Amino acid sequence: VQLQASGGGLVQAGGSLRLSCAASGLNLNAYAIGWFRQAPGKEREGVSCITWSGGSIYYADSVKGRFTISRDNAKRTVYLQMNSLKPEDTAVYYCAAPRSHHYYSGRCLEGDLDYWGKGTLVTVSS
Repeated sequence: VQLQASGGGLVQAGGSLRLSCAASGLNLNAYAIGWFRQAPGKEREGVSCITWSGGSIYYADSVKGRFTISRDNAKRTVYLQMNSLKPEDTAVYYCAAPRSHHYYSGRCLEGDLDYWGKGTLVTVSS
């Protein structure tokens, strides 16, 4: 199983980026997916999680109203639309999935997810 996050880059504060998460070795459509990020010198934190149906979504308080998670089942891709970016959003962003399909702990925590992509770097300049 491999997850791949893409779409990172350098953007000015106030700008937007859209991250994508694709997978091989599993049917992404059947899995809850989480987006996490790790800034330099900080622990990895949960940003947003979405169930396989999209019926339950979690956002960290720091990104509510600015980030939107969604999924396109036809493309088997999960997106993280990031608007109004701030310098403090600078981090490596990862997507992750649990070991079991149709499983979501409801907590969007790193320990509940088993498959991790390599991450994509987002840099927001001031």
